[in-house]
Amino acid sequence: MKQKLVAVMLTLAMTAALAACGSKAETPAEAPAETEAPAEAPEAEAPEAEAPTEGGADLSAMKFGFVVGSFEHTFYQLIGEGIETECKARGLSDSQFSVLDASLDPVIATQKVETLTADGCNAIALACNDAAGVKPAIENADKDGVAMFTFDCTSESEAINCFVGTDNYQGGVLGGQELLRLSEEGDTVAIIGYPTASSCLDREKGAVDTVGDQRNLLSGYDYKGDANEAQKIMENILTTNPEVKAVFCVGDPAATGALASIKAAGSDCVIIGFDGNPEAKEAILDAENGKYWVSEVSQNPKEIGATIVREMISFMTDGTVTDKQIFIAPYIITAENAAE
Repeated sequence: MKQKLVAVMLTLAMTAALAACGSKAETPAEAPAETEAPAEAPEAEAPEAEAPTEGGADLSAMKFGFVVGSFEHTFYQLIGEGIETECKARGLSDSQFSVLDASLDPVIATQKVETLTADGCNAIALACNDAAGVKPAIENADKDGVAMFTFDCTSESEAINCFVGTDNYQGGVLGGQELLRLSEEGDTVAIIGYPTASSCLDREKGAVDTVGDQRNLLSGYDYKGDANEAQKIMENILTTNPEVKAVFCVGDPAATGALASIKAAGSDCVIIGFDGNPEAKEAILDAENGKYWVSEVSQNPKEIGATIVREMISFMTDGTVTDKQIFIAPYIITAENAAE
């Protein structure tokens, strides 16, 4: 993305006079980057987002916007907590940042980005739960002079200055390794996926690549981010393949739905979840639910939220990010370490 020094100085000057970007979160908070040489912007064009000159920009004159996937999910509540805590730690006032909810809907996400742009945000970060659906919003905001960032799941666009999220493919590899550990040669295992979200697609791919032909693998499902849908999928799996030994769920809502079906069917199928949310740890440690939900690929959502704030502030004040893509390594939780 072109860096336009003149445009950013004009943008920063105007920003000081604009109204606040919005309120805080809508719900209670619970490969190296390459820098291009600055270039002058044609006067007739709208300014694109660009990095300020080193050492120069006034943080107190800036506003930041964030769009999470859905506050119905504990994972995004925790990302929101990380964002708010880091914003305050960096000295931003309540009027300088907003955390909005897209309800896992690309149309709503687009509307939120447009709202934050109209409210004068200098930089916006969003979770791209539908990568293709939000790409136009990202590029339109960039054309309007807003610096764009993504977290958790991203989209393919040169307008994105930095992405922060879990190494989801590696998380899928861990999930696949757990499927192998919890089953034997010749067994049937399953993956409940969510292909619309790029992060979940990477998790499923990592697991599929890891399991390969070592087990009879059932995959290709879409739980749509809905625990009830995951429950239906698991019911169907147990009906057609009652011998299934283990299921890897690409998100904790899917694991919650799968748990209900497995218990109702009297199956001994075990569950590997993905997120590391508090309810997952509670289930693993529970005397009854822990018989089924035995393993979890854990993320660090608060650190994702805090890191995207740090990268946005670094870009807006110094013109740099640590890396174009920043991956935070996942890890396995079992009953042995769930209480830590």
